[in-house]
Amino acid sequence: MDMIKVSANSRTSAVAGAIAGVVREFKRAEVQAIGAGAVNQAVKALALATGYLKNDNIQIVCMPEFADVTIDDKVRTAIKFVVEPR
Repeated sequence: MDMIKVSANSRTSAVAGAIAGVVREFKRAEVQAIGAGAVNQAVKALALATGYLKNDNIQIVCMPEFADVTIDDKVRTAIKFVVEPR
């Protein structure tokens, strides 16, 4: 299972579809966002994914965590959302 990385320019419906697909297949998804715009898109995608999975009678919970990520030899703080069925 790969980390779903979200940017400020990510399409929320595409990210939501990816989240729903990963949860259906692996029963767990991890979504990572760095920056306010990316976190905004990730949260909107999580809300959409909740609706997509509701059609399959899957309720999800989302647990946010901080994660340190190294980009170009600099450590950045990301928000990681761990998504699992309830």
